[in-house]
Amino acid sequence: MLRIIAVATVVLTAIPALAAEHCDNGISAARRGRSGSSNMGPQMIWIRGGEFSMGSDHPDMEDARPVHRVHVDGFWMDRTTVTNDQFAQFVAATGYVTVAERRPDPKDFPGAKPEDLVPGSVVFTPPSHPTALNDAYVWWSYVKGASWKRPEGPASSLQGRGNHPVVHVAWEDAAAYAKWAGKRLPTEAEWEFAARGGLDRQPYVWGREFRSGGKDQANTFQGHFPDKNTAEDGFAGTAPVGSFPANGYGLFDMAGNVWEWCADWYRADYYQTAAASGGVSRNPQGPRDSLDPDEPGVPKRVQKGGSFLCTDQYCARYMPGARGKGDVSTGTNHVGFRCVRDAPLGAKEQAQ
Repeated sequence: MLRIIAVATVVLTAIPALAAEHCDNGISAARRGRSGSSNMGPQMIWIRGGEFSMGSDHPDMEDARPVHRVHVDGFWMDRTTVTNDQFAQFVAATGYVTVAERRPDPKDFPGAKPEDLVPGSVVFTPPSHPTALNDAYVWWSYVKGASWKRPEGPASSLQGRGNHPVVHVAWEDAAAYAKWAGKRLPTEAEWEFAARGGLDRQPYVWGREFRSGGKDQANTFQGHFPDKNTAEDGFAGTAPVGSFPANGYGLFDMAGNVWEWCADWYRADYYQTAAASGGVSRNPQGPRDSLDPDEPGVPKRVQKGGSFLCTDQYCARYMPGARGKGDVSTGTNHVGFRCVRDAPLGAKEQAQ
């Protein structure tokens, strides 16, 4: 009764075509297939808003083309992704139970054995040897008992990970937290505008070179995907929020570490529709429904930013113009979120 996810991607022409794969490949199948606080300053940053070029020119990222002009109004955005400590405060205050902690509904998994209908989530489980990259199920597993509290399964815990991004949150979990906090999830356009940090049409959040100044700028996958992560950037899994330099707007981890849920439904053809309208799109809210040609019957929302599993060998969607996607009812150990808030009248460039 596994359900495997779908995740994001965007790349330069020099990157092999396979690098444009969506990392959610195999996630929905994995689930369905077989029967805090930091010392980095203010928590939110004022994003002034403006006009930018949204999307990617990469020829293998069809869902991120064509590049089109978009304007977003100003808004507040969390400086980091929501951490385990912050999510724990929400759970303590509300008693909220995440999707991964609930018993799956038999109606959603016809034919599944009763003993398989147990709480759990999808976890990256690297094979012990090199493997072909055309079967993502090889490295995704539905792990019984895995949840935000136990990211790798029942034997794991959050000890020492209070300031890591919370993971194993389905879209509704992220939306519930945002509502409790008096915030909301960002639109895809807001997220990309903020991620670019003022660098319009640059391939990376920090500029043109992947390892700017010869230094790692984000938590991504090094080594041989998916079997060997050499962790040259210092992390084989999630990193504490703010471990890498902030972008031009003072936002951390807008590339790598964990994918981030957005408010928009995902449609592979949405950018074509948006561009066909002509002119500058103002504050787009995304399509009215979801359609992923790879899994037509699975409703998905947009994810952005890439994760610690992104690599130019498979999924290089840690680029701001790239798009990710995820089954709304599925969380994994590489998906999290951050929140935004609408600007009150008279808002200034003053973080709160």
